[in-house]
This record gives sequence, C-alpha cells and structure tokens, in this order.
Amino acid sequence: MRDWVRQWGQGSETALLLHCSLGRSSAWAGVAEALSDHLTLIAPDMIGHGRAPDWDVRQDYHDQATDAVERILPDAPFHLIGHSFGATVALRLAQTHLDRVKTLTLIEPVLFAAAKGRPGEVAARAALTEMGPALDRGAWPEAAAHFLDLWGGGTAFADMPAAQQRYMAERIRLIRASDPALHEDRARLLTRLEAVTMPTLLLSGGASPSVISEILDRLEDGIRDTRRAVVPGAGHMVPITHAEPVAAEIAELIRGV
Repeated sequence: MRDWVRQWGQGSETALLLHCSLGRSSAWAGVAEALSDHLTLIAPDMIGHGRAPDWDVRQDYHDQATDAVERILPDAPFHLIGHSFGATVALRLAQTHLDRVKTLTLIEPVLFAAAKGRPGEVAARAALTEMGPALDRGAWPEAAAHFLDLWGGGTAFADMPAAQQRYMAERIRLIRASDPALHEDRARLLTRLEAVTMPTLLLSGGASPSVISEILDRLEDGIRDTRRAVVPGAGHMVPITHAEPVAAEIAELIRGV
C-alpha cells in the first residue's frame, strides 16, 4: 500500500473513500472505523493533499485527481464513497468503471454545474467570488478564511490550530483549479448520469448550503437507482462531524445489494 493511502478493517468486501478539497484521507477515520467490522476500507490522499504527489498546474486538476485514484482501484468489485470534491471524482469513476463499482455514495457533491442558475447556486457562486481578490494577490490565509465561511465545519479559520491553517492556506489554490470541472462540468459528468446503474446514495447535511439540495435534485433525476438521505443539523463536513449516522446510511445501502 502506498504511503498516501490509509486502510481500516479486514472485511471481505472493499470500500474506496475519497475526501474533500483541503482535507486528507484521515478525515474518513470516524466513518471507516464504524464500518470496519464488515469492510476493508481504503482512502487515498487526493492529489495535492496529505502525502500524495503535488498537482501539476499545467494540467486540469480534476483529470489529475481522477487519474491518481484510478491507479489504486481495487481489483475486485468495490463500494465507492466520496465527499464534496471527492464525490465528483467518485461519480466520474463510477461512470467509467460500471462493472467494478457495486454501490456509489455521494456525500455533499459540489458539482455546481448541476444547479446552474438556481438560487442556491447563484448565492454559493457569489460567496466563492469574494475570495477571488485574495487569491489574485496571493493572500492564501485570507482566501482560505473566505472559503471556510461557507464550506467549513463550523470552526472559523482563525480558531483552527496553526498547522491546520497552514495546510489549508497552502492548498487554497486548488479551489480555483477545480472550477472548470465543478462549475462548467468540463468532465461531462451531467451528460452521463444515465450511465450510472449501481445503487446510489445521495447524502447531505440538513444545515448545508441550499445549493447542495439543488445539485442532488439534478443527480436524483438523472441516476436511475437513487436514495436520498439527510443528516439533521449537519453541515457540509457531515462525514467528520456526524460520522456515525453517515456510516449507518452507507451500511444500509451496502446491505441492500
């Protein structure tokens, strides 16, 4: 196993977990530990995060992230779980590897193009635009603070430990690098929703930005075998803040296969 891939459990079936932007594989610890009695769970650091290789600014970031995960896909059919940016990569992999993905769980997928022009998407885009000037002048901590105001787990950037602030500030440029895939659907995920045939869980937090519900509405319309679930009171970082109910929803999906 590569040093940027974590593993939990010794179950006969395998689950692959993909984390959010500015996160790392350890973010899945709570969910993975709750599922480790029945599954072997593997979670890579996404490209540019944790111990994974850095990203190449000359190439499309979503392409790079997807390619890196494809190199570690399990040989046998597996369950695929993604959160936020990781959920968009998971959707792309599911569309490409239909014969290998047994179930798909998309937690708070930030495929903004799915809700383009709807009120929540307009508000979310406006909020993200506020960090643009900080990015333009290289004020990474300021940009990270703007981003976390909308997409964080409830803790302000200024209240985070210094090491965590540095980690996020050093990677905040990845948010802009993700724009072509997330806002313009450069990877053409929306045009291939009908190709997704495996049972799919669409999971969100009850207190998340409204754009998430708008995105999930579109995915639910396009993917034939879906189930929606909401964790009451949770925000965008629901796999970290509410690991047990998230794991319970995933376990229910897997049991039904």
